[in-house]
Amino acid sequence: MRSVPPVRPPLGGTFRLLALSALVTVNVAACATRPPASDPDALADYEQTNDPLEPTNRVFYAINNGLDTVILKPAAEAYRWALPGGVRRGIHNMLSNLGTPPQLANDMLEGKPRRAGDTAMRFVINSTVGVLGIFDVATKWGYPNHDSDFGMTLASWGVPEGPFLFLPVLGPSDPRDAAGFGVNIALDPFTWIGGPGQIGWTAFNWTRYGLNAVDTRERVLDSLEQIKKTALDPYATFRSLYRQHRHAQIEEMRNDNRATVPVWFPAAAAQPSK
Repeated sequence: MRSVPPVRPPLGGTFRLLALSALVTVNVAACATRPPASDPDALADYEQTNDPLEPTNRVFYAINNGLDTVILKPAAEAYRWALPGGVRRGIHNMLSNLGTPPQLANDMLEGKPRRAGDTAMRFVINSTVGVLGIFDVATKWGYPNHDSDFGMTLASWGVPEGPFLFLPVLGPSDPRDAAGFGVNIALDPFTWIGGPGQIGWTAFNWTRYGLNAVDTRERVLDSLEQIKKTALDPYATFRSLYRQHRHAQIEEMRNDNRATVPVWFPAAAAQPSK
């Protein structure tokens, strides 16, 4: 099932955050020293890691880890303690359903009509029979969820991922996914609802952002704790896991080349030649 996107601040705040992160990274970041050509093994490892801003990335990782320790992790633990699994699953399904519009837009931009059809059917079925998305009826009816965002769309267009980044608040990323994150905000119709004169919609959006963050963190409580306890270098582990996960998502999207119209009836058996 597609994971819920990270907490998403309003559009203007998101772009300011990304711009500030980029400026800090480019202008004051300490860069990892590139090994000389005389050391081919070290040079090959450096290029494979593709993390030239590692010193600065590790500083941001430490800051994010501190914020997680004192704010997000306790909130996720309280969320798990207060709500039974079935209720949390319903909230997750509803949040996922609310994220359908940008997912559908990216399915189309990726040139995947069958995936777009699945997404559209999921939204219709789960919004109605599934009671506003609380129940994932669509999966049982043959319309499983899948991952789709503008970072994946850029990958399908041939845009390279670039070096690894660990951004403030947003966490592990790369230039392609950071840009895609901002576009996903713009593709979300809820971004444009609300404002100073619409307090109800503004409260709804911020509640949604907060629930997204807590829900996402709660779903990885145990795995993150295990990594932090057992990994010799948690930063390097998270970097590797992030890349593996993104590459798997992109490959699954690229390899989904189902025909536009499903084959509802079996093909007629070939007639023996006379």
